[in-house]
Amino acid sequence: MTTMRGGSRIRGGTRTVGIIGWPVSHSLSPAIHNAAFAALDLDWAYVPLPVAPGDAVGAVAGLRTLGFAGANVTMPHKSDVADVVDTLSEDARRLHAVNTVLIGEDGMTGHNTDTPGFDRFLRRDAGFDPAGRSALIFGAGGAGRACALALARAAASRITIVARDPVSTADLRQALDGLSSELVVSAFEDAAATPADLVVNATPLGADGEQLPLPPIDDSTLVIDLLYHPAITPMQTTARESGAAVFGGLGLLLHQAALSFELWTGHPAPLEVMSAAAVASIAERS
Repeated sequence: MTTMRGGSRIRGGTRTVGIIGWPVSHSLSPAIHNAAFAALDLDWAYVPLPVAPGDAVGAVAGLRTLGFAGANVTMPHKSDVADVVDTLSEDARRLHAVNTVLIGEDGMTGHNTDTPGFDRFLRRDAGFDPAGRSALIFGAGGAGRACALALARAAASRITIVARDPVSTADLRQALDGLSSELVVSAFEDAAATPADLVVNATPLGADGEQLPLPPIDDSTLVIDLLYHPAITPMQTTARESGAAVFGGLGLLLHQAALSFELWTGHPAPLEVMSAAAVASIAERS
């Protein structure tokens, strides 16, 4: 019997999950999930699985061979894993990106919990109903596309994607096909002239003090910066000074993690426990 950091014990019958990515040493997911398993007295363990670029196919096959119950998937492997699982959920298919793998008797299913996680975050944490509202999202990468899909599913009226490379939005248009929201693509220099009810930063900009070209913001605007380190970014500071409601990215991380937890275990996720574990882990690194 092996004792993990934090007191968790791995036995012969322990169910194992983990996170595939490169790098993964910075991930908060092991702390979040192991705290949740302990809180519910589940004989499960969550481990980091560093997998170099190009090696995702072999790693996913190895999960099944080694008896894993599933895994989270992070950069740069989300698209590669979508190509090799047996079945894709609707959101994973639309985005061609998998962040959660569930392994069962009928094979491996790829899910994307970022999309429903963002919807939960908006409604439960921010009290925001996207229906009929406008949104501006900085970034057309995986996080930005997941947020856009969540908003389109919720019948947002207009979604403006601010991207350095407009070509990168072609996949997003396909992902939103058949949904009613108007999709607009904007250059960074035009963002400041695009008013919106919801503003989301889904880029790394701000982590090193960069400021984004924010649109007009007031006390009716919701601003979400998906960065959770640093805790306060220039975007958040500017938005608060303008009276907006402001949230960092920890909420999305927690809600998508909770959905992964529920897919694997079948138990409701102890969100408060997971949140406390994330905050403690961030504090340890500060």
